[in-house]
Amino acid sequence: MNAFSRIVEFLKEARVEAKKVAWPSKKQVVRHTIVVVALSLFVAVILGAFDFIFATILERFIL
Repeated sequence: MNAFSRIVEFLKEARVEAKKVAWPSKKQVVRHTIVVVALSLFVAVILGAFDFIFATILERFIL
């Protein structure tokens, strides 16, 4: 079996498997995207606050 026929076989099998996937609805995708963005912003704010606190402590007491 040459490389070209193996690639073709792989693509055929991938297509069959992709048809079996339970794709999310548009509403689910939008909802999950909003959750991910909100959690990312929340974590960014928390990390920013810790960075500010530790930088302030370092400037006042160590440097």
